[in-house]
Amino acid sequence: MNDAEILAKAERGEGLTEEEVRRYQELVPPVHHVYGKYGTLALDYLENHAPAKMWGIENLPEYLHGIDRQAEEMEEVLREKLLKSEQYKRTGDYLTDVRRLNAMNAAIEEEILNELVYV
Repeated sequence: MNDAEILAKAERGEGLTEEEVRRYQELVPPVHHVYGKYGTLALDYLENHAPAKMWGIENLPEYLHGIDRQAEEMEEVLREKLLKSEQYKRTGDYLTDVRRLNAMNAAIEEEILNELVYV
């Protein structure tokens, strides 16, 4: 069987023999996806705590890239909102401002994790 026939057979979802699988793997190199922080955390969560949900996701790379995009948007919105709050406004004292900034970043991350990653 030639390469084109093996590729066509795999595309149709027909069963491949062991030899055909080896040849297919040579012809089609695996795609390595790189995710951001929250996409990677979501993948780790799905693999270790919700494998059944992971199997139910039709296009996992698209889903994980979507998590990254949503997290980025959510971070922007929350940061804008929290900077207007009295609790996180700058005081002029460096150490106090750093503590407030760290607390705000922790609150934003916790919200993202709860709303997007660990769902």
